[in-house]
Amino acid sequence: MSTSDFVAESQLIPAKDSNFLGQNPHLTSDEIPGFDSINPPNPNFISTCVHCGFCLSTCPSYRVLGTEMDSPRGRIYLMDAISKNDASLGETTAQHFDSCLGCLACVTTCPSGVKYDQLITATRPQVERNVPRSLPDRLIRALIFNLFPYPNRLRAFLIPLFIYQKLGVQKIVRTTGLLPKISPRLAAMESILPEITAEAFREDFPVIIPAQGEKRYRVGVILGCVQRLFFNPVNEATVRVLTANGCEVVIPRNQGCCGALPEHQGQTEQSHTLIKQMIDRFSGTNVDAIIINAAGCGHTLKEYGHILKDDPQYREQAEEFAKKVKDVQEFLAEIGLTKTLYPLTETGELTLVYQDACHLLHGQKISSQPRQLLQQIPGVNLREPLDAALCCGSAGVYNLLQPEVAEELGQQKVENLTNTGAELIASANPGCSLQIKKHLQLQGKDIPLMHPMELLDYSIRGVKIK
Repeated sequence: MSTSDFVAESQLIPAKDSNFLGQNPHLTSDEIPGFDSINPPNPNFISTCVHCGFCLSTCPSYRVLGTEMDSPRGRIYLMDAISKNDASLGETTAQHFDSCLGCLACVTTCPSGVKYDQLITATRPQVERNVPRSLPDRLIRALIFNLFPYPNRLRAFLIPLFIYQKLGVQKIVRTTGLLPKISPRLAAMESILPEITAEAFREDFPVIIPAQGEKRYRVGVILGCVQRLFFNPVNEATVRVLTANGCEVVIPRNQGCCGALPEHQGQTEQSHTLIKQMIDRFSGTNVDAIIINAAGCGHTLKEYGHILKDDPQYREQAEEFAKKVKDVQEFLAEIGLTKTLYPLTETGELTLVYQDACHLLHGQKISSQPRQLLQQIPGVNLREPLDAALCCGSAGVYNLLQPEVAEELGQQKVENLTNTGAELIASANPGCSLQIKKHLQLQGKDIPLMHPMELLDYSIRGVKIK
């Protein structure tokens, strides 16, 4: 079956849409725009797909939407059609690329080794450059990309949000239910807003923190954007765990965003600028490893060499930087824990479930290491959830841009986690944590959620979970 036959027979693109050849006799291939010449999806990668359908069962957007074009296989069909000028890169086709969470579950599942991650990464900038977006879409994206990747801007923005919460306005807004009717995307953004505390306005890490006892390694730590503002205790716990296990910690000043958020959404120019700034910040630190405790950031950090492969000035620096990047759980599992661990509860027993973040599991192939670390804590009983490899719906800012799909995925994820009977959820990504906490609250389930580094830190210090 040809690409155009597949598209026509599936009836997923309405016949009235003139984006496809043969549906409007007045159009010619010369009049139909395809991908531009700047790094289009690699045809060799496209042709690797044999359309077997193994990806369908693991694709979260396909599970929710149920349409072929909202699956990895369907999107590859569209990429092929656009490459061959059988389809245009327009609003109709772009919506199917936008529906992709970028969770990379299909990459793990694919028996043919299709590099879907590189295909969708190449396609997103094409969409951003060539497809006009509606005014509401442009406004919400402008807010996201001009705020979230810049910690200082985001910290300033927290001041009115802090007042919004403390004066009880948030409670009124949520009680009335008007915001979702006015703007589902703003409502989605508001719904994941955690409680803002004084810690969000504090950043007092010294540049160098000495190791406890004999120094085994010298490591750099990336603080992140959302992580440092909404989950600062996770960064503090990470540093304490590292120093307790013989690591001298270096935290360069004026760290910004690692570039993950704009890179995942095709904002190439912005992501490249942020990536270069991050590389410059760690230049000359002479660290053995660069540590990150946020899964989504870690995946992008390890891709620096690929992202800047065409940059003659930064290419080699990016490759060297990426080689040093380690997820904190990956790193600690490699070097081994040296400190004594103590039970986390007064009874000595704790049943918990570990939530696999997609960019840790599928992007970095890290799954056993977090579990190995957690199981070293005395009394921990680790449960496994149903569909552990399925995305929670956060996916960077996906839950803000595609709230309907994200809602269903978040609801299902929380049901699967809580059905294990666990007393606590361990999550190693800030986006996942915000999404899961939201749906725990919506389902009326009072179960604590903590980062694995917080649990290790508690165990090392002998702090009990109440």
